[in-house]
Amino acid sequence: MMRKIADIPVEKINPSIEKVLKGQGIPDQVKANKRTIDLARKALSSFMVLARPSAVTMEITGDQFKPIYAGEGLNADDTPLDDIIERADSFALFAVTIGETICAEIGRLFESGDYAQGAMLDSTASEGTELLANQVEQSHREYLLKKNRLASSHSTCQFSPGYCGWHVSAQKKLFQTLRPEEIGISLNDSFLMEPLKSISGAIIVGEREIFVFEDDFEFCVECRTRSCRDRIRAVKEK
Repeated sequence: MMRKIADIPVEKINPSIEKVLKGQGIPDQVKANKRTIDLARKALSSFMVLARPSAVTMEITGDQFKPIYAGEGLNADDTPLDDIIERADSFALFAVTIGETICAEIGRLFESGDYAQGAMLDSTASEGTELLANQVEQSHREYLLKKNRLASSHSTCQFSPGYCGWHVSAQKKLFQTLRPEEIGISLNDSFLMEPLKSISGAIIVGEREIFVFEDDFEFCVECRTRSCRDRIRAVKEK
């Protein structure tokens, strides 16, 4: 099993101001006022100084992934991953974080009453963490391509505990296998990660068609982001 730790240059995950504003509920077609734009620019500057992007990845077999996916036995009865896992070709675990320093600054801003700047930095950090996870997935794709292990009809897609019916308690077995504590990520009793701006999960490889599913599962009703739609669009374009 190959396990790799990498520090990612912050320049590779610098969010766009449009994405930061969208995270604050301002759609692309709406022009933000000067104060809001100034807050976003300041948050982006802080992000470049405070973010400490780091990642760990580890290839595992399907037989090794299945008990990690099963977790504590609390997954939804029917999930898209049930079918995807059976049809997938390969698996890799991952965990990423932008570090505690920026999370501490977000907390300090809120505690000092600077809610506007705190919210903007929080939005910036969330977007940067998503970009970091995407960067790690892209790096894994490039590795597979270099090794001639990714056919033209195949793609990659990332999934995380807490989404798509995969219960967050699966983090326990994921952490036992991946050991992301080495890059500063810990797991609390509620299976939530610290620092908060961290993402963990699996990068699954298979034919593109296995990643295409409708968002009509029972748990989809409670999902606020429907981020699976963005991932499916990205899979089709890769």
